[in-house]
Amino acid sequence: MESPSARTPGSSLGDCEGRANGNGNTTMVQGIYHERQTRHLCGLHALNNLFQTPDTFSKSELDDYCTTLTPRNWLNPHRSWIGWGNYDVNVIMYALQQRNCEAVWFDRRRDPQCLNLGAIFGFILNVPAQMSLGYYIPLPFQMRHWLALRRINGSYYNLDSKLREPRCLGAEEQFLEFLASQLQLDHELFLVLHEVDGEKDQQRWLLPQFRD
Repeated sequence: MESPSARTPGSSLGDCEGRANGNGNTTMVQGIYHERQTRHLCGLHALNNLFQTPDTFSKSELDDYCTTLTPRNWLNPHRSWIGWGNYDVNVIMYALQQRNCEAVWFDRRRDPQCLNLGAIFGFILNVPAQMSLGYYIPLPFQMRHWLALRRINGSYYNLDSKLREPRCLGAEEQFLEFLASQLQLDHELFLVLHEVDGEKDQQRWLLPQFRD
């Protein structure tokens, strides 16, 4: 099943910088790390793709966060009851906090042109994902899918784990156009910022002229 973001315009990383090579569910192209989808672990893959390190987080670590947030293992509300992932936003935000980062929800009624891209470490999108039985029989409900976006080597990349390899989105203007197209859909955008000691401006992710 292909995620909505996998159908958006953009060049494959192979077209931009080289061909993918790797085994299993990971690839490494020109130093860009990319985990591919397994089970319902898109939240885990999005975090590791965001930080560009395979062992930034593990499934067991995210499962522990679920228990920390709600101390019960059976039918924990923050993950799939069958243990295949499907982590909710609380787990993603808590995980980022453990790495001295914070997630800021971006109101999709805003124009992405207001973003201070230089102050933002990366981006996480949450998008609808149609469930199906096999490849051809759609099921009458949807789940949500996490994916990471980040600037690497001067260009922005879609690091969606459902893509075969990272997709080059271009420079700042092309990236902002991509964000605008995503926000017109039922997609939620989170900005990932490094925590800064003594930082008083809570709107540093906005360009100065757009701050309150």
